[in-house]
Amino acid sequence: MSIVLSTLNARYIHASLGLRYLLANMGELRVQTQLLEFIINSRPIDIVESLLKDKPKIIALGVYIWNAEETLQVVKLLKQISPETIIILGGPEVTYETQEQEIVALSDYVITGQADISFRKTCIDILNNKKPLEKIIKAEHFKLSEIKLPYGEYTDEDIKNRVMYVEASRGCPFKCEFCLSSLDKTVYPFELTLFLGEMQKLYDRGVRSFKFIDRTFNLKINTSIQIMGFFLSKMETDKVYLHFELIPDHLPEKLKAVMQRFPEDSLQFEIGIQSLNPDIQDIISRKQDNEKVESNMNWIRNNTSAHIHADLIIGLPGETLTSFATGFNELVAMNPHEIQVGVLKRLRGTPIIRHTDEYDMRYSPTAPYEILSNNIIDFSTMQKLKRFARYWDMIANSGRFKHTKTFLLGNKPFENFLEVSNWIHAETDQTNHIALPRLFVLLKKAMVEILHLNEEQTNEYLLKDFADSGIKGQPKFVLQAKENVKVFKRRSESRQQRHKINI
Repeated sequence: MSIVLSTLNARYIHASLGLRYLLANMGELRVQTQLLEFIINSRPIDIVESLLKDKPKIIALGVYIWNAEETLQVVKLLKQISPETIIILGGPEVTYETQEQEIVALSDYVITGQADISFRKTCIDILNNKKPLEKIIKAEHFKLSEIKLPYGEYTDEDIKNRVMYVEASRGCPFKCEFCLSSLDKTVYPFELTLFLGEMQKLYDRGVRSFKFIDRTFNLKINTSIQIMGFFLSKMETDKVYLHFELIPDHLPEKLKAVMQRFPEDSLQFEIGIQSLNPDIQDIISRKQDNEKVESNMNWIRNNTSAHIHADLIIGLPGETLTSFATGFNELVAMNPHEIQVGVLKRLRGTPIIRHTDEYDMRYSPTAPYEILSNNIIDFSTMQKLKRFARYWDMIANSGRFKHTKTFLLGNKPFENFLEVSNWIHAETDQTNHIALPRLFVLLKKAMVEILHLNEEQTNEYLLKDFADSGIKGQPKFVLQAKENVKVFKRRSESRQQRHKINI
């Protein structure tokens, strides 16, 4: 193989759609091209050994915010072990601010932008000893009709074990400054008949779960309805699971009518709220009708069987702790199944950088470039909010405490959970790897001793969740409570005995 396409995925189940686009469009070089995927937890030296196994002339690496640090280590080793191998980088992490990146300096070439066509042409030039004139190669513009779709590059192993990412369109019309999609000029759809034909091929090969990565699936309603109708027709004989990212304030009646036809466990909507504060929305150039958002969220929750995954962001410029808490509580009241509390990241190239000086935005210098503090929320408070997000995932989003959750949150969800979060961290000094049985014990203690919730009711809800958890044995939080009662009785009896003696 002359060419290796590779990237480091966050997890094995994440199959790179971008690499498969490149592979599908290699033309005459397809037979010389191999795709190798790894995960970020793999040792760089082992990755390099696999990449160099067949002594390729070109190794292309997809670089993203989640794998930037690990990929840098891989590139360093590649250049140390096999300096003659040509390294080509691509991906959003190396498309902007290239001059200041060590990984760019170490590589031979970088293709910025969508490289579906330019990568093949670059490889042809290199293999024909026609080296590109510039190190940084700007990908040429193309129409979506000019590229071959990648879905045939999913192997049977992929289909059996991994997430099937698909896209009916590229681009985003919105200008939210924290997002790289804000740099897009418009949305470009794939030809619908061709796209649905590819979906049929995947279905025929056994795919039953489709994750759409379109930024705005419900932008063009008629197209959305046709795609959903295609999959509804499959559900007459088989269960299909679909994931779509929705614009929260754009839900006309004819789309609602289609949504209602989907059965249980077949539909998930990822709904980006990000902030419910109109002032913050203005600062970050986000257009959102909050009244429609609330109305549509409530409608979806009450009238469909769709699973709702909603997003909020910590650390946006101008957002106070109080305003974030207000927005969080408002979103909890809309009752989505999950609330993903994300931390603001300064993605390379995004317009959010224009607020750096005014709001004293300080970000981590290493990927994923999370906000550390700003002129409103200091470092210590920001750390507490990040732990809040982690524990929220562990407790509220996990589905393991569905009976306990509502009682725990009460009418002050943010305030209550922040207290619990701060206490758990003080008690454990951990934000991960907390065993589930121990988490039950911690939650029981926090609810009763920190939030002063009724112990009998707390036990009732926790016992229901414990029964659903599959944990074997007796629940320790109840056993400890019984032991505490015994200790109290013994101490009480001892005091009574001493009192009798004194009399």
